[in-house]
Amino acid sequence: MLDDMEIAKNAKIRPVEEIAAKLGLQPEELEKYGMYKAKIFPGGVRKKEGRRGKLIMVTATTPTPAGEGKTTTSIGLADALSYAGKKAVVALREPSLGPVFGMKGGATGGGYAQVAPREEINLHFTGDIHAVTAAHNLLAAMVDNRLHFDGSCGLLDCRWVEWKRVMDMDDRVLREVVIGIGGPLRGIARETGFDITAASEVMAILCLAVDLQDLKQRLGNIFIGYSPNRKPVFARELHAAGAMAALLKDALKPNLVQTLEGTPALIHGGPFANIAHGTNSVIATRLGLQLADYVVTESGFGSDLGAEKFFNIVVRTGHIPPPDACVLVATLRALKLHGGVELEKVDEENVEAVERGFANLQKHAENLRIFGVPFVVAVNRFPADTEAEIQKVIDLCRKEKSRVALSEVFATGGKGGMALAQEVLKAIEEDENKFQLLYPSDMPLLDKIETVARKIYGASSVAMEGKVKRKISRIEKEGFGHLPVCIAKTQYSLSADDEALGRPKDFTLIVTDASLSSGAGFVVVYCGDIMTMPGLPKVPSAERIDVTDDGQITGLS
Repeated sequence: MLDDMEIAKNAKIRPVEEIAAKLGLQPEELEKYGMYKAKIFPGGVRKKEGRRGKLIMVTATTPTPAGEGKTTTSIGLADALSYAGKKAVVALREPSLGPVFGMKGGATGGGYAQVAPREEINLHFTGDIHAVTAAHNLLAAMVDNRLHFDGSCGLLDCRWVEWKRVMDMDDRVLREVVIGIGGPLRGIARETGFDITAASEVMAILCLAVDLQDLKQRLGNIFIGYSPNRKPVFARELHAAGAMAALLKDALKPNLVQTLEGTPALIHGGPFANIAHGTNSVIATRLGLQLADYVVTESGFGSDLGAEKFFNIVVRTGHIPPPDACVLVATLRALKLHGGVELEKVDEENVEAVERGFANLQKHAENLRIFGVPFVVAVNRFPADTEAEIQKVIDLCRKEKSRVALSEVFATGGKGGMALAQEVLKAIEEDENKFQLLYPSDMPLLDKIETVARKIYGASSVAMEGKVKRKISRIEKEGFGHLPVCIAKTQYSLSADDEALGRPKDFTLIVTDASLSSGAGFVVVYCGDIMTMPGLPKVPSAERIDVTDDGQITGLS
C-alpha cells in the first residue's frame, strides 16, 4: 500500500518561483508564504488578448464515505497533460479542517497524484478560511451589537435574525445555541447556531466574486433578517461590507502551489457541495484559463451536487465559460456498494455487484448528457480491483457509448493518467459540445426545485410543509425569484435518503427549509436530514494525528 506522507516527503518540491515561471508569472507578481506557496496579484497579471485555455471539470458518481479519488484524479490528469507536453494547471478547493480532523482526512490527493506542501495546505495554508470565518462572525457581532443598542424597536427584530455564526471545525453541539444570557450587559438573549465555515455565504461570495469591488457589493447584499415590520434587512444597512472586505482582501488573491510532478496548482476557496455550491473560486479558474492551455477543476461529490451547481450557479454568472469536457470519476468500490455489497466487503471481487451498481454511474452519465457536455468516465483504479471487474465496467460504459479510460494516477502519477488525458483531449476535439442550463432564471423557485429533483435526482415528486412553501414564496415576492437554487442534501445518495443507494426511483424529495443567500446569488434549499454543521465520527481522524519533537506531523491522511 502506498504511503501518501512518505511519497510526499521523498518528492522533489520546487521553489514556488519556478512553478510560477511555468505560467509566465514574474517574481514581483507573487506574494510568497514561505518557499513553496504564494499568492498571486490578479491585477498584476498581464492580459493576453484572444487567449483562453480549455476548461475540464471533474465530477464523480455517488461516493462511498471515503470518497472516490476525485481530487486525486484531477491532480493526476493535470500531471498527465503536462507529461504530454501541454501547458496545464489544476484549480482546486482548499481543505476544510472539519473533514481533515473528521472522517475523510486531508484533501490534497493521494499516492503519486498529490499537491504540495500537503500538511500546510491541509491545515492553515495561507489563512483564507480563517479570514472567511472572521468576516462572517464580524457581521454576526455587528448584528447583535445593533440589537443590544437598538432594542426591540430598532432596525432588526431579534425574533427574525437569520444570520448565524461559523467555525471551521465539525462540532455538532453548536448547531443550536442560546446567546446573550446573563443579564442586559450580555446583549439580547436569543436562539441561534453555528454552521461550518464551508457552508458560509461569505465563503460562497469569496468564490463567486470576480474582484474586490464585486466582493464588497456582494457582501453588502447579504440578507441578515427582518425588521419589526417584516422588511428584509441587508448587511449594507449595518455598514458592514467595508470591514468584512478588509478582512478578506488578501484571501481574495488565489494561491499558487504545485503537484508532486511540478504542475502548477491554484488552490483557492472551499465551499462544500452538499451544503453549498462546491467549486473553487472563479478568480482562480479565470486566471488559469488566461495563463494555461488546459485548466482542470473539480466540483464536489457527484454530478447531482457539485456538477449541477457548477453548471446552474457558477457558469450561470457568466464569469467562467462552460467546460469544454468533463470527467466522471467512478470506482469499483462505489459500484459494488451501490450494487448491494456491504461497505466492509467492497474490496472483495464481485463482478455481478459491479453490474448491478452500474445503474448509479449510468444516471450520472445521463446527468452530464442533460447539460450537453462531452465527458469521459475515469475508472479510478484501487489496489484490490481485479481485471474482470475493470473490464466489466469498461464494457458497460462502451455499451452506453460513453468514452471511458482507466486511471492509475494514484500508483504512477502523470504516466498513469495518459490514457485518460488522451481520451479527454479527443472528447474536446471530436465531440459536440451543446451546453445548456437546466432551467431559465425566470422560472419560479418551486419549479426550479422540482426540475432539479426530477431531471437530476430522478425523483417522482417534491413535498414540503406549508411553512416552507410560504417561506419560498416570500423570497420570491421580495424580488429574488430569479436566482438559481442551491439544493443542500446528502452526498451518499441521488435522493435525500442516505440509505437509498444505486439509482433510486419513484421517491419523493422532502424539502425541509429554505434560506436566501442574496449576496452569493442563490437560494439554499434544505432536504432530508442535511446538517450545515457536521459532527465528528466515532473515531475521528484527529485521534491519529500527532506532531513529533522535531515538528513533523504524522497521521494526517
